[in-house]
Amino acid sequence: MSERMRAFRGMFGGVAVLLWVVVLSPQVRRPESTFGQIACAKCDAWNEPHDPFKIYGNTYYVGTAGLSSVLIASPDGLVLIDGALPQSVPQIAAHIARLGFDPSQVKLILDSHAHFDHAGGIFLLQSMTHATVAASGPSADGLESGHNLPGDPQYGIRPSDFRPVAHVRRVADGEVLRVGALAITAHLTAGHTPGSTTWVWQSCEGARCLNVVYADSLTAVSADGYRFTGDATHPGIEASFRRSIDVVAALPCDVLLTPHPEASHLFERLAHGGPDAFVDPAACRALAADARAGLDSRIADEQKHKKGS
Repeated sequence: MSERMRAFRGMFGGVAVLLWVVVLSPQVRRPESTFGQIACAKCDAWNEPHDPFKIYGNTYYVGTAGLSSVLIASPDGLVLIDGALPQSVPQIAAHIARLGFDPSQVKLILDSHAHFDHAGGIFLLQSMTHATVAASGPSADGLESGHNLPGDPQYGIRPSDFRPVAHVRRVADGEVLRVGALAITAHLTAGHTPGSTTWVWQSCEGARCLNVVYADSLTAVSADGYRFTGDATHPGIEASFRRSIDVVAALPCDVLLTPHPEASHLFERLAHGGPDAFVDPAACRALAADARAGLDSRIADEQKHKKGS
């Protein structure tokens, strides 16, 4: 084992110190008020620590108590999905090391959508690993700008800014990304944001291979005044959102993961235990059904207010 690997496999505090000194030192970042920790009403709770754990095969949870970050391992390098908050990065790196992997071997970082609570840590993770960052076109635009953009239902909600990510690879719907033999397919599932992306791959234990789905958020959350029923500014958003829900419902899905772990009942499944704790072939359909009901309720409210205006 290399000296570098031994350093990364230290206890959480040692890894955190290493990261804050090397990656977050004043010499290599902008002022704290602009690109340091992000403050929001839920940020402290989202960033509460949680031990990393194996989900199935080569898929692991390395995120916090409220924000998912998922590691997929291969002999040719590691893939990381979502970077949570900037202040989550020391946890993520420590969790990767605690599982026995070298964080510097992350070759590909994938984004679900370009909001501060899932993309905020990506700049630091890219700086630390020199990994390629990949996202859908609209999400790549958001990542490179460092905030959500007009057309996003949550545009205008604060906080929204995070440190911009350079040279994001733009991924098309259905495109397959590879790290060695590991193949991950992008499914564009616009609705929660214009660039929302669901990622699908297979994880195997022996001869048994399961389909793992990291389904992006399907919640109809927005800034005041945004209309999912559509208007001149947001034409076709309802139809697009419904198509995305249908896409998730139809995916081959044995294990469901989501950017906020509670949406897939992740920790409840972990507490249940057993080798198949996270296996549920009906989970994607259930998530889609809940999302469809939520969107229906939102549309009904919009139509009610429109009639009353």
